Amino acid sequence: MNQLTRITRDPAVMGGKPCIRGLRVTVGMIVGQIAAGLSVDQLITDYPYLQREDVVEALRYAAWRAEEREVELPTGS
Repeated sequence: MNQLTRITRDPAVMGGKPCIRGLRVTVGMIVGQIAAGLSVDQLITDYPYLQREDVVEALRYAAWRAEEREVELPTGS
C-alpha cells in the first residue's frame, strides 16, 4: 500500500514492527488502544507527539493487513 507515508519499518526500531514516523509507537499499540475503548482524541491526549493523521493511517494499515490472505502453494510431491 504505497499511499501510507506515516508507517515505517526499521529493524532497529521496535524489532522492525510497523511504527508511526519512526517513533517507538507501533501500529499494534494504536489499534490495541482503540480496541480497548480509547477515542482518537483520548489517544492523542495521552500521546501528544501523535497526530490525528498518524492514528488514522495506523488504522488504515491494520485494515489493509487484515485483508491480506495467504495462498497455499501445492507441494512438489
